[in-house]
Amino acid sequence: MKLTDSELVLQAKQGSESAFEELVYRYDRSVLSIALKYVRSEDEAKDIYQEVFIRVYRGLKKFEMRSEFSTWLFRITTNVCLSHKSRSKDNLKVSLNNTVDDENEFELADEKFNANEMIDSVDINDLVNAALETLNPKQRMTFVLKHYEGYKIREIAEMMNCKEGTIKKYLFDAIRNLRKKLKPVYDTVE
Repeated sequence: MKLTDSELVLQAKQGSESAFEELVYRYDRSVLSIALKYVRSEDEAKDIYQEVFIRVYRGLKKFEMRSEFSTWLFRITTNVCLSHKSRSKDNLKVSLNNTVDDENEFELADEKFNANEMIDSVDINDLVNAALETLNPKQRMTFVLKHYEGYKIREIAEMMNCKEGTIKKYLFDAIRNLRKKLKPVYDTVE
């Protein structure tokens, strides 16, 4: 019979390494997926993953089980992602600038491209990812959790420890900013 998260947490709090390992096993892919979609670097995502589970291990004895273990874990994950990005020296590897000289031209990482040529030579996902990098960290995290990970607004609010209205605002602003950044691409596709 498979133990619940709560039962595993209780056992881990009492020192069971196998219970903690099972919790890690249950959630490791989700944590790594969120981190990877947030930072877009496998090495950085692995650093975040490691820091998340170190924090979980250290904080498990203080976890009072007022929320689900998964909610607590994903709150830690979002906090580590947000703090990791703010500490990062290479904060924006690729930037999508607001500069639009012509309807079909835009700048990406200091190089000017014709949007039609860009569509032919670059995957749209790369452009979306570059645009995501320009969002502020909380907007980006909200967008990733909602649109890539499929969480509901309520769940994201719990993870990020804020009100649902705040999450809706982050999401609205993120989408508005992405539309602005990607307008030259959309205009050429239509």
